[in-house]
Amino acid sequence: MTQPHASVDSAASPTSRFHTPKIIDVHHHVFLDAQKKAKKNTLVGWITPPEHLPWRPSPAMLAMDTMGIQTAILSPPPVATTSRTEVRAMNIYLSQLRAAYPSRFGFLAGLPTLGDVQGALNEIAFAMDHLDADGFALISSYGLGNTARYIADDLFDPIWDELNRRHAVVFLHGAQTPSSTPYPNPFLGLPISEVPNETYKAAAHLVVTGKKRRFHNVKIILAHLGGSTLFLAPRVAALSHYMGCPLAPDEILQDFKTFYYETALSSHPTTLAALDAFVPIDRVLFGSDYPGRLPPAA
Repeated sequence: MTQPHASVDSAASPTSRFHTPKIIDVHHHVFLDAQKKAKKNTLVGWITPPEHLPWRPSPAMLAMDTMGIQTAILSPPPVATTSRTEVRAMNIYLSQLRAAYPSRFGFLAGLPTLGDVQGALNEIAFAMDHLDADGFALISSYGLGNTARYIADDLFDPIWDELNRRHAVVFLHGAQTPSSTPYPNPFLGLPISEVPNETYKAAAHLVVTGKKRRFHNVKIILAHLGGSTLFLAPRVAALSHYMGCPLAPDEILQDFKTFYYETALSSHPTTLAALDAFVPIDRVLFGSDYPGRLPPAA
């Protein structure tokens, strides 16, 4: 069996790589530091199943088997990291996992916070040229408060230029950015109430700035069906054009349709019906969001 690299095409059409249909999961995080993850959970209002921390390959593969997943495309935690050394170590570890279990894991490399433009460019080159990464995992914004920059900020253009030149795959996940008000209830922490909107804002930022069509060689996968993207894209098309966006409403909607959308924690009939009405099936990928929750019972 050949090594299942995580091109968008292979993820969308598993039969192109396997003799029988198999599921490829494009949303599978690796949390190695249980204490750091538990502390983060307390801040954002989430509970990761404690038996999933720290992440280990054997329990992960058992969960994959329960869900009928042949191959998981591993990605680092969806948080900004300033340490080039830490990012490099994680990417090497993910590549080693793929080498050890070539039929079960692929991987998306992380990058240091995109404000470190040269560090990000160096890591793109290392991850693709030396580790043969399947793509890259990015978050919706980098920085805090008034210093935060969303993913289509002009500062990041050299990074997008390089990703575009390399025809890279990017998995785009909403950042766990707090609102200006506290989340309203313990049942509505940031992963539930804010992350979906952060994913939408990143996607919309790429569209209205013209960056989505400018860097058209980059295949961008939006986590969780793009959060609130499906429902707000028509609003962006109408009102952003009214506010001066040079793209016509139809062009804005068309650019939203060029993203790929993965299903993690979003596969309710209502959301899937909206997705079906918006994009063709070849833009839909499977995601589990393991280890963020327990796998469904067999």
